[in-house]
Amino acid sequence: MDADKKTPLIGLSPLRLRDIAAECRLPAFAAKQIAHWIYGKRVASIDAMTDLSLRGREALAGRWCVGRQDPVARAVSADGTVKYLFPGAGGRDIEAVYIPDRDRATLCVSSQAGCRMGCTFCMTGRQGFHGHLTAAQIVNQILSIPESDTLTNVVFMGMGEPLDNLDAVLAAIEVLTASWGLAWSPKRITVSTVGYLPTLRRLLDESKVHVALSVHTPFPDERAAIMPAEKAWPLAKVIETLRDYDFAHQRRLSVEYTMWQGVNDDMRHADALARLLRGTSARANLIRYHALPDGTLRPSSQPAMEAFRDRLNERGVTATIRASRGEDIDAACGMLAGKKK
Repeated sequence: MDADKKTPLIGLSPLRLRDIAAECRLPAFAAKQIAHWIYGKRVASIDAMTDLSLRGREALAGRWCVGRQDPVARAVSADGTVKYLFPGAGGRDIEAVYIPDRDRATLCVSSQAGCRMGCTFCMTGRQGFHGHLTAAQIVNQILSIPESDTLTNVVFMGMGEPLDNLDAVLAAIEVLTASWGLAWSPKRITVSTVGYLPTLRRLLDESKVHVALSVHTPFPDERAAIMPAEKAWPLAKVIETLRDYDFAHQRRLSVEYTMWQGVNDDMRHADALARLLRGTSARANLIRYHALPDGTLRPSSQPAMEAFRDRLNERGVTATIRASRGEDIDAACGMLAGKKK
């Protein structure tokens, strides 16, 4: 069987691997051995799984492959950020961004090729939806970059709406956090969402990862004009749902707020955002806008962002201005677009 027609093993749990071992007439304990080779040893081929019998390896390799795929391209920013291009779905490649920062090394991963949310200020949203990534494709972004061993954090803030592909995202989170996987603390993982209510409670109930909510304006009419998700899942209902969960201890809730000059950066917006978040432990990340081709929006000035931050802090909302990284290689927030194969 051609390698590209085989099914990847990465992204699978020992429970599923046990079924595969049985199909290949391997003992049940071989599932743990396979998981250790994939996630512990991080091998790229079944031949490297030397504690499996030769006959077992041959049977396994008949239908399966580890599934690791190296990036097909990379671009390096002047600030050290690295953007990687991977095969995606529906004829579109996808991108992951490695962000080193002193004692932290964060990978921003994609969960879809394109996106169905249609946010007007986002390059990914502009390109439309091309397909869901599999759990293997998500985990591959984490395992197959050269800096994989140095990663301290993963954020699901790349291409796509993670909660629109939640089964694959949860499977990837399980690989990251399970003892048989990478054994990370959930505190090292953040999942971003526009407020996709159909699966938000599942994410909150079935994982302990941090949540980042894309807000960008506290006023429903303004938000609906730039984020169609507001019409289907109003921000007020999303916040109401989030209030049912504890974000004051191990898990953290943040709101993402991209700032545009003369649009959402005045004190009226700051006060309304503070009111919206009153009674929650949410923090606000203020994001510098990176202008898109043919766009009319312009980034807020540094003084305006600082005044907005200070106003939120005065109103009891912890707010910080996120450092912009990778803009010169189109790797900053809202700039990921992939490319046609």
